[in-house]
Amino acid sequence: MTTTIEPTDLDLDGPPVNPWAFSEPAAPDPAAKPDDLTPALRLMVDELDDVYKGDDCPSIDKTAAAMKEATGNKSWDSRGQVDKARAAYRARHGIQVEQKTAKKTTRTAATRPARTKPPTPRRTALVRPEPEPVVQTERAPVVHEPVPQPVAVAQPEPVPQPTEAVRTAPGRTVRSWPVMVIALPAMVAIWGGWVGLGGLTGFGDINLLPGIVADNGWATIDSAITLPIGVEAYAAFALRAWLSGHVPARARVFARWSAIGSLAVGALGQVAYHLLVAAGVKSAPWWITTLVACLPVAVLGMAAALVHLMREER
Repeated sequence: MTTTIEPTDLDLDGPPVNPWAFSEPAAPDPAAKPDDLTPALRLMVDELDDVYKGDDCPSIDKTAAAMKEATGNKSWDSRGQVDKARAAYRARHGIQVEQKTAKKTTRTAATRPARTKPPTPRRTALVRPEPEPVVQTERAPVVHEPVPQPVAVAQPEPVPQPTEAVRTAPGRTVRSWPVMVIALPAMVAIWGGWVGLGGLTGFGDINLLPGIVADNGWATIDSAITLPIGVEAYAAFALRAWLSGHVPARARVFARWSAIGSLAVGALGQVAYHLLVAAGVKSAPWWITTLVACLPVAVLGMAAALVHLMREER
């Protein structure tokens, strides 16, 4: 059953009720009469009769929640109204509720425990120890040792070798003139062999100053002489650079291999000339001519390279 209640039907003149108080309400007055209730309270009591049918209702909160869900009456939102409706409902059905009274113990001066005031701690003056005097100690002077600097080592200048005598030990010298005696006949044989091979490979008379000096004049020379001068002279020069020990490592390696190669080429040239002459050949084969023609150019390149390597710093 749903009934609309006007705001004027609510009892707003009653004492204010604390909605957050969860204590059990006071026992209902048995002398209360239902006829003294407002229409809103009377409706709420009737709704309790319909739901609980004379049985005791639970606590205020449970009663309000159950009745609001069952009837939809908004009056069940007020705890004061719920409390009054429960009291009227219980008075109507004569339901007695046991009152829970809390015994209030009265403390007398005899039973009340004496309050003891904690003793106030005495304030004592804080004595700060005097700081110890700072003793200044003399620091030892810092001696900065000089850092040794790298000393540039001066390279010894090459000692020129004597041309006539070679010293091997103190007080003893080796003369070099026997070498000149040995080289003189070898020079004759080598000169003749290279010039003869040059004639077989196309070397011949050339005019150094054509148009200035007539042919076959004093400016005309045999170009075959360039072979012994170039090949054998370079071999001697490279041999000295190799064995002297006063040249850089790269120059020494280059001098060694080029000296051995020049001496080998010189020996092959002599062998080729004598074989061709013994066989009565008037003109050398083309491959021999090609090799002999390239010798002056090869000797010039090797000599220039060796000089550049000898000027490098060690």
